Amino acid sequence: MSAAPHTLLKPVIVGAGPAGIRAAEALVAAGLRPVVIDEAARWGGQIYRQPPEGGFVRPKSALYGFEAGKADAVHRAMATIRDRVDYRPRTLAWNCEERALDLLCDGATEVLPFSHLILATGATDRVLPFPGWTTPGVFTLGGSQVALKFQGCAVGRRVTFLGTGPLLYLVAYQYLKAGVEVAGVFDTAPFDAQARAAAGMLRDPATLAKGLCYVGWLRAHGVTIRNNVRPVRVEGGERVEALVWTQDGREERTPCDAVAFGLGLRSETQLADLAGCRFRFDAMDRAWLPERDPAGRSSVAGVYLAGDGSGIAGADAAEAAGERAALALLEDAGLAFAHERAATLDHKLARIAAFRRALSAAFPFPDDWAGAIADDTMVCRCEGVTAGALRAVATTGQAREINRAKALTRAGMGRCQGRMCGAATTELLARALGTGPDGVGRLRAQPPIKPLPVAAEPASGGSAS
Repeated sequence: MSAAPHTLLKPVIVGAGPAGIRAAEALVAAGLRPVVIDEAARWGGQIYRQPPEGGFVRPKSALYGFEAGKADAVHRAMATIRDRVDYRPRTLAWNCEERALDLLCDGATEVLPFSHLILATGATDRVLPFPGWTTPGVFTLGGSQVALKFQGCAVGRRVTFLGTGPLLYLVAYQYLKAGVEVAGVFDTAPFDAQARAAAGMLRDPATLAKGLCYVGWLRAHGVTIRNNVRPVRVEGGERVEALVWTQDGREERTPCDAVAFGLGLRSETQLADLAGCRFRFDAMDRAWLPERDPAGRSSVAGVYLAGDGSGIAGADAAEAAGERAALALLEDAGLAFAHERAATLDHKLARIAAFRRALSAAFPFPDDWAGAIADDTMVCRCEGVTAGALRAVATTGQAREINRAKALTRAGMGRCQGRMCGAATTELLARALGTGPDGVGRLRAQPPIKPLPVAAEPASGGSAS
């Protein structure tokens, strides 16, 4: 007697944030037992990151603010299905090829075959360099948020927040609520852009209201908020002492002992690349993203994409996209799935996408920043590559494509594999060549996508590729 179809399936989900958890929940409801791979020690992802077990204790209302209810619902969803999934925390998926993932956990590697793969890999901060950005005490917005949520500490006593996007105001608000002095919030976006985009953001009045509340709270507590700002430099030696910035050509100095900055988020797409997914340039995200249909299907049969790892849309969209990708997997595997639920999720994702477009208009990327970066400013910290070195290979005609520039300068060859410097390298090359960021191509992913210890050994029953 042949096995039931669902017993032959080996679905794997990479990422235990909102997208990965909702995907797992849908697969479990269909009678499957997916493997859930996650680098973190506890589920929740970056947005709903949980403190370590046995560590500090703060109520969810303090950790997640307005999103406490959503965070709790996601946490409880995973707890409910915990015994029906093969959950693997503290595990890095560092390669994908031939329908298998290469994993690293507790110093040992393993090869994990899959029949279907849902990539819910999330996003990281997008940053552009400026003088002094490598000074101790300068953090990304996401890194500052991790310190608060996961470690229960602040990155400084008097913190300046710089950049643009909703995360800028959210993290500043969270720090102020935690009792940290916020020295100022400096937004690179012009105020009139936000005013013009307000009508579009009314598509989601609840989210707009939360954003306005963050800004209102900051202003009510005396926090300086400036728009159309550009950084000049961070001052300090062993530690940040001040941020120097300009607004409409006027230079000012704000004393502080830490700076948190970021220009929105960028998708983590390396595994999708290694899995063979086709990419396209997305003008709104200013990035090459893996192609997917509205249900989350990639260009590779059996590989699905969900959440911010395939386009920045936020936690609500990630939950819906994770569930939708799981339903697409069930449909493709010939199993029963909820047609009406799929249609509801499609409608929700379309509505969020419309709001996301308005949000992008409200917080435009400062595309003039790259042209103003001084030649001696470090861009790739891992390999010590400056802005001048990157401009030189472009203007002399040696490199008109980012992978060629990488080969000549080593930008993107270090520990971060271009996750931190890739966006800046792209923008610098594009500026130097007089083209858009789509005109210089994309960095090709190489395994391992994150560093592996030299002492890593094959686990029993598997071998490293």
